[in-house]
Amino acid sequence: MSATIWHNPRCSKSRQTLALIDSQRVPVKIFPYTKQIPTADQIADVLRLLDISAIELVRTGERLFKELGLSKTDADDVLIKAMVENPILIERPIVIANGKAAIGRPPENVLDIL
Repeated sequence: MSATIWHNPRCSKSRQTLALIDSQRVPVKIFPYTKQIPTADQIADVLRLLDISAIELVRTGERLFKELGLSKTDADDVLIKAMVENPILIERPIVIANGKAAIGRPPENVLDIL
């Protein structure tokens, strides 16, 4: 069993979640989503695994969210496109393991899927 983390090393929650996975001795693949931009299909797959709508994966508190004129009522395809074009808008970290996904906020949220 292994896990993949959509990781932003500048984010404390992302670093804490990665450390937690390491402490569980689970092999982990790091997906640096701000450098290797996920595709719309990859984001849609994660949304399905998380069983959430696109707005629930968007960091609506980011200044860029407002600057782009985005709204919490925008359609999923609009929000997914915005996340592809601006990956900083993607909530982090996301961990995928065992055919499931979890957002590491708080980091302990990921323990159930490891």
